[in-house]
Amino acid sequence: MFSYLTMTESPPTSAPGFRLSIRLDLASGARIGPGKVVLLETIASTGSISAAGRALRMSYRRAWDLVEELNRTLGTAVVATSAGGAGGGGASLTPAGFAVVAQYRAIEAAAHAVAKPHVGALGLACEGA
Repeated sequence: MFSYLTMTESPPTSAPGFRLSIRLDLASGARIGPGKVVLLETIASTGSISAAGRALRMSYRRAWDLVEELNRTLGTAVVATSAGGAGGGGASLTPAGFAVVAQYRAIEAAAHAVAKPHVGALGLACEGA
């Protein structure tokens, strides 16, 4: 399912002392990382790509491009949109979008649990250095 997985430093997780960031590079060419997942979560909570972009200090165009990239590379829509106008438009996650968020967060939690004792050991090994 994955072509490869990388772990790098990024925004803090719930555990003090280290941060873990995961980006999934799928065989389809899809790249899913913390930024796209937060964008999807924010679209789900605001009901709007535009509002999600504003909340994340990102242009509407950038938010739209990231959603379209996910849709294209995953081969299915992760966000469903309705046209704007007098009644206003909107956006919501599709079942695939909810699955992307849920599975990414599950992978992230599992990786964090596995990394935690190793990061602790690394800290102990480096205390005297």
